[in-house]
Amino acid sequence: MSPALEARQLCLDLDERHWSAARPRLLDRVDFAIPEGAVVGLVGRNGAGKSTLMRCLLGLTTPSSGESRLLGEPSLDLPDAVRERLGYAAQTPDLFPRLTGLEHLDEMAAVYPGVNLRDAAALAARLDLSLGQRASSLSLGDQQKLAVVLALAHDPDLLLLDEPVASLDPISRRDFMRALFALRHKPTPRTVLVSSHLLSDLERVVSHVMFLREGRLQLFIEWDEAVEHLRCIPCPQPPAALQAGQVHWSPAGGGRLLVDARAWPQAGTAAVLGMEDLLEVLNT
Repeated sequence: MSPALEARQLCLDLDERHWSAARPRLLDRVDFAIPEGAVVGLVGRNGAGKSTLMRCLLGLTTPSSGESRLLGEPSLDLPDAVRERLGYAAQTPDLFPRLTGLEHLDEMAAVYPGVNLRDAAALAARLDLSLGQRASSLSLGDQQKLAVVLALAHDPDLLLLDEPVASLDPISRRDFMRALFALRHKPTPRTVLVSSHLLSDLERVVSHVMFLREGRLQLFIEWDEAVEHLRCIPCPQPPAALQAGQVHWSPAGGGRLLVDARAWPQAGTAAVLGMEDLLEVLNT
C-alpha cells in the first residue's frame, strides 16, 4: 500500500537575499512516509520549518530539490480527484472577511461535491461556533474554528492542520481534538498531520510523532513505541559517533544521550519520556 503522504529528500533553500551560512536551508533533506490512517503530530520550536513543510507537501511552495507525494500523486501536480480528498487549515485562517460561515460553506459546496452541510453545522455547534456571523467579526479563535469546519466539511481522506488550536481555550481544544475523528462516513480511516506547540493535546490523539529542528527531521516514530522504548541516560561528552540504538546527544542537564532501551538495557530503569521531554532533548 502506498503511503498517504511522503517526502523524499525534500529541500528548500533560503532566498538569496536572506541566505545564512549558519542555516542555508529552510528544509534540509526531509525524508518520511506516513501510512494511511496515521495521526501524526508535527513538533518543533518556532521557526523549525513546520509551516514551510506543510506548504511544500501541499504544493503551495515549490521545493529547491526532492519531492513529496500526497495519496500517491506528486504534490506539484495533484489531479482534481486527489484535491477533493484533501483538507487543510493554515495557521492564519484564510477566510473571506465579508462572508458568513454559512456562505463559506455554500461556496465550498459549489467546488467540493462531498460537502455535507448538516454535518458541518453539527460540528460548528459542537465547537460553539456561530455560522451566521461574518468572518471579519469573529475572534481569532472562532476564525480558527471556522477554518477547521471548512477543512472537515467534505470528509477528507487526508487532513493537514497547522497550529489549529493555538487561540482556543482548553475545553475548545479538547472538543476540537475529538472532532478530528468525527463525521467520518467512509470505511477507511482518515490520515492526519497536525502541528501544535500544545504537546499535551497531541499526546492524547497521535499515533506517530515527527520532530523537526531547523528544517531537519530529527525523529519520526510511533508514539507508543517512543513512550515504551526511548530513554535518556547521562552522557557528559558527545559520542564520537552515534551507535546502534543511540538516537541523539544533548548538552542539556549536564549531557544526555537519547537511546532505544531495546539496544541499551541499562537505560530500562530511566524515567519514561513525554513529548515535551523529547522536544527538549532533540532541540538542544
